[in-house]
Amino acid sequence: MGGSMALALKGHCSSLVGIDPDSAALSLALRQNIVDLADSDPAKLLPLADLVILAAPVPAILTLLEHLPAYTPNPLLVLDLGSTKRAIVEKMEQLPERFDPIGGHPICGKEKLTIANAERTLYYAAPFILTPLARTTPRAQSAADQILAVLGANRILIDPADHDRILASTSHLPFLLSSALCLATPGEATPLIGPGFRSTSRLAGTPSSMMMGVLQTNRQNILAAIHCLQAELTTLETALTAEDFPIIQSTLDTAREKYTRITSNQ
Repeated sequence: MGGSMALALKGHCSSLVGIDPDSAALSLALRQNIVDLADSDPAKLLPLADLVILAAPVPAILTLLEHLPAYTPNPLLVLDLGSTKRAIVEKMEQLPERFDPIGGHPICGKEKLTIANAERTLYYAAPFILTPLARTTPRAQSAADQILAVLGANRILIDPADHDRILASTSHLPFLLSSALCLATPGEATPLIGPGFRSTSRLAGTPSSMMMGVLQTNRQNILAAIHCLQAELTTLETALTAEDFPIIQSTLDTAREKYTRITSNQ
């Protein structure tokens, strides 16, 4: 996500600096001229920045927010790309006054990580959620809007709690569902796997390291989403057990209608 954003922002900023604990990622970013400077130590480069974008797993973002005051004495705009928002925004609220934070979450991630899989157009036409804090200034909001304009992303303003509740169903539950589907599929099915299975199970390819923080910081909302899914599966299981095919057909027709409705603007 960070590499894709850097590719899109290149040429639209006075300079871009990259910070990553992976030396291979830093070397690739410099070799391909994605960033102007790169280092694994935030304390070396953050004092040069007036805006920082935190593109990392949720636990890493929370840790970085704790350490930001020690990395730089300068005023700093802060935008994150975390997949849950309430815990991150609460941590942002604790930043010293010289920091001007705003929460963000682009809805365009991939299951393939690292800068080697970065795409300059990844954010184009994708929803990009912003969750301003009470302390977020018009300057931070304007900076975020300018970034989104360069990316070609579509801004959506939403409350952090609403974000986490909704994304539990549209993003976090699908990951668990994909994982469960793969676990439930016998190995002997491998030669018979087609596009339907591949598209339904794609998210299971996401490294668990990317999702554990999401599951931890949005546990209650994800549990509620799981319970809703279990209720729908129980309806289908009960009807199938009873050979009540009219109920199955009615349920599937309702699902198809809802699918068409909720995806019609995509």
